[in-house]
Amino acid sequence: MELALSICLGIGLSAACGFRVFVPLLAMSVAALVGHLGLAAGFEWIGTWPAFACFLTASVLEVAAYYIPWLDNLLDSIATPAAIVAGTIVTAAVMTDMSPLMKWSLALIAGGGAAGVIQTASVALRGTSSLTTGGLANWAVASGELAASVGTAIFSMVLPLLTAVAVGLLVAALLAHYWRRPGSPTQTTGSLSHP
Repeated sequence: MELALSICLGIGLSAACGFRVFVPLLAMSVAALVGHLGLAAGFEWIGTWPAFACFLTASVLEVAAYYIPWLDNLLDSIATPAAIVAGTIVTAAVMTDMSPLMKWSLALIAGGGAAGVIQTASVALRGTSSLTTGGLANWAVASGELAASVGTAIFSMVLPLLTAVAVGLLVAALLAHYWRRPGSPTQTTGSLSHP
């Protein structure tokens, strides 16, 4: 049961990385410092004061930068791969008593995958906002992403199973939306096979 909860915790935290890369790492650092979160061997550094200071600084800079129109779109080119890496790391950091092969496989597929799907959807939403409003509504997108990242990180630590189910449903809905849109691989294949 503890292993299942740690996997659920990892998935929830990785999803939060899809909204903001450093906010979930900051939340993990705080939780580890106060003794609420146990970290896997080799990841204890996340729960140290120097790591807390680094994550706090990075979180403040990341959050502030997303409120600057057009800089937010530029940051997305960096944030997308960073979110996948962060999602993989946070998932691996909370999985204890598991073989390294299984841990890193799950961390990459479930953690990196969840962070990547959510970050990609976030990039698309911000791009649409930039094109339709000239970037004027991007502050609302940035605020929503920040709230989602903080909320998901907190709920992951308090209710990991429920959060993992919610993240799974969100990822499934985003993937279904992608596959249903015109021009997606299934739509293109379908149009070729049915003239």
